[in-house]
Amino acid sequence: MHRLKGNRVKGSGSAAVQLWIRLLAGVLLAAHLLLVGWLMLRPLDVPWAAAANLTPLEGIRADLSYGPLESARRIGGGLALLAPLGVLLPLISGRVELSPLATWSSLVRTAAAGALFSVGIEMLQMAVPGQVVDVDSVLLNTLGVMLAHLAVVPALRCRLRRSQGTTPRITRVGLGPWTDVLSSVQREY
Repeated sequence: MHRLKGNRVKGSGSAAVQLWIRLLAGVLLAAHLLLVGWLMLRPLDVPWAAAANLTPLEGIRADLSYGPLESARRIGGGLALLAPLGVLLPLISGRVELSPLATWSSLVRTAAAGALFSVGIEMLQMAVPGQVVDVDSVLLNTLGVMLAHLAVVPALRCRLRRSQGTTPRITRVGLGPWTDVLSSVQREY
């Protein structure tokens, strides 16, 4: 329950800020997914296309053979493609729980959503000329989502909780008036 201060309800400002943050995160997520869709699902005019890579880590091994700079660019691109989902999806949900279980479940939900987006993109790429399906893209995209989530979301949640002010505390209530009567009644089990 919010405390009344004058004619204004204290705490309603933080709810409005949270609503704006969620709305902004939704707009940024839509813009990012449109950009990813355009980058990954546009037809490429290439003379030949490589075969699909369905063996995990085979493409990463091939990328590592290009040398340090080119392999870092290729692997970093796979990590960065869907990494903003690791931050934007939790912001849209608006959950700011304190418990460690909530933190881990948020990471798992976000990673699962990132993996589903990545698998969806790979499935759609099968129908696009010049685009090649790669299972390592799913692995790198999901890992990028998880790393972005771990790097940014705990600090954001801590800051959002601090901006909300103190958590209202409920005073401990004594036992009810009937407890003396009920405790004197013999029970048979």
